[in-house]
Amino acid sequence: MTAALGTAALWCGLAASLVSALAWPRARPAALGARAGRVALGCAVLAVALQAAGLVGHAGHWGHGVPFSYTVTTLWSALEASLLLWLLALTGVAAAAGRRRRPGDRLQPLAMTAVMLVCAAFFAVGALAGPPAVPAAADGPGPGALLHLGSAALAVPFGHGVACLVTGRTETGTIRRWTLAAWVPLTAGIVLGAWWSYRVLGWGGSWEWDPDENGALMPWLLTTALLHAAPSRAMRPWVVPLALAAFPLVPLGMFLAASVGALPVTVLPVTALAGAALLGVLVAALAGARALLARREPRRPARPDPLLLLGCALLAVLAGTVLLGLLLPPAVELLRGERAAAGPPYFERTLVPGLLALLALTGAAARVRHPRGGTATGVWRGLAWPLAVGAGTVAALALTGPPPVMALAAFGLAAFVLAAVAGRLLARTGGEPIGLRRTGGLVAHAGIALAAVAVAASSGYAEEATARVWTGGSVPAGGYTVRLEAVERDAHAAATTTTAVVSAAREGTIVDVLRPSLTSYPAIGGPPVARPAVRSALLHDLYVSVTDVGQDGRTAVLRVAVNPFMSLLWASGAIIALGGLLALLGGRGRPRTPPPGPASVPRPRRAAAM
Repeated sequence: MTAALGTAALWCGLAASLVSALAWPRARPAALGARAGRVALGCAVLAVALQAAGLVGHAGHWGHGVPFSYTVTTLWSALEASLLLWLLALTGVAAAAGRRRRPGDRLQPLAMTAVMLVCAAFFAVGALAGPPAVPAAADGPGPGALLHLGSAALAVPFGHGVACLVTGRTETGTIRRWTLAAWVPLTAGIVLGAWWSYRVLGWGGSWEWDPDENGALMPWLLTTALLHAAPSRAMRPWVVPLALAAFPLVPLGMFLAASVGALPVTVLPVTALAGAALLGVLVAALAGARALLARREPRRPARPDPLLLLGCALLAVLAGTVLLGLLLPPAVELLRGERAAAGPPYFERTLVPGLLALLALTGAAARVRHPRGGTATGVWRGLAWPLAVGAGTVAALALTGPPPVMALAAFGLAAFVLAAVAGRLLARTGGEPIGLRRTGGLVAHAGIALAAVAVAASSGYAEEATARVWTGGSVPAGGYTVRLEAVERDAHAAATTTTAVVSAAREGTIVDVLRPSLTSYPAIGGPPVARPAVRSALLHDLYVSVTDVGQDGRTAVLRVAVNPFMSLLWASGAIIALGGLLALLGGRGRPRTPPPGPASVPRPRRAAAM
């Protein structure tokens, strides 16, 4: 009964979305479009509430031994349920975007029509997919509400991009504001997902190049490029193609991630063909949009900043590389008849050099974009101090020992970026303050540099040891000695939890007692859920997980790792999101276009950092 009501709510939401899409382009019934959009939001809320009611019934059926938090994350990790949660965020964003109509704005009605058609399409997909099924695994993907909110908010820039193509006008102000409003929760959701995989799922790392992670990374890269291109008048022809490309990558990544991990082998060829066809349509649409908008630009367009152009192009190439990694497994299955996966080696070899190049461009743009002098000498004078700081960091680290090459390069480039950002924050251009928007962009760049330091340190300087030990045995790693004190087993009807009680000693002194565990749910099935124990210090984390326990209860396989600068990684995520919020607040209340009139002389606009 609950499933039938939920499906009926989805069909009602489809009808309301279509009514809203038809009403928005008309002048008088525009209020009907806004009301119908709110009705669609109510239908999505009803469908999610009915699923939550069914969730309680499933939890009671499984038994009281399953934690409710695991039950919730498990059910919402299913593809059908994730679609419902994403649809709720999408309709909420659509209701916020159509809250009031701006008089004389020709783009908003067309944009809202495109957004409501997208809502209608996903209402139809959710209704045809059927009621959510309970998956077999018990380790849900963690907090995904921010990811859904950020990715769904990209529908508004997408709709305005469609409106720009229809009308031939290029409106970057609304696209930039909504993209920034989507970029902040998308960034926070990616960081929270990394924290979840590290602290809760027991993966041992913050980023495993999982299909779900890669699906969120693609639109983040393109939206970052869009935010840098939007303030530049010379880069305006690229704003609409980027807005059109960022949003379709969200459902494409969602379905490709589901196909890699859950769909049958016979469905994968269809997924590969559909993904390739969608990619071809997307490339053709972007090329057509770029050509159409370029014809409406002045005959002598302004030349874009070379560093800005190179950075945006590099971000787009990195997003395409991630997309290729998601398309490879179904394509290989289609050609060879066997499953394949583009694992961490592929992404690390192809993306890490590009990310390091982006760091170099970030530091250079902070000083080159506003040189003190108008000549090349002024440019190099602005870069001299940041380059000296970066070179000094590399030299100091090289003297301490032979560090990994990639980690050494990341440390040097991060120091270069931080020095350039600090110099830009303290500088004044012609006595003019930087402003809140540019300050937010520079703060976000500083956070990215700190994240690069944390990732390089945790991957290049981590110390790890794995061993099977008896009770009383120990595993040394990174100056710690982890000793297995006891193995405790707690069995219930629905779950069995095995806990390894370990003591962590440093220089002969016990500093903490940790309790990593391994839980299996026979009623649900699937592999056991490992819950690590983490002791966080200022400069490093002691990470202990148990991967196997002997049948006699006297032996266990312990994985001990000492990961440097993990606290800095989570703090840098907060700094990046804070920079985005500052840039969003700094852009409010600005006029979208210069005031009309023959006396108004267009002034050259500087490309902002965000």
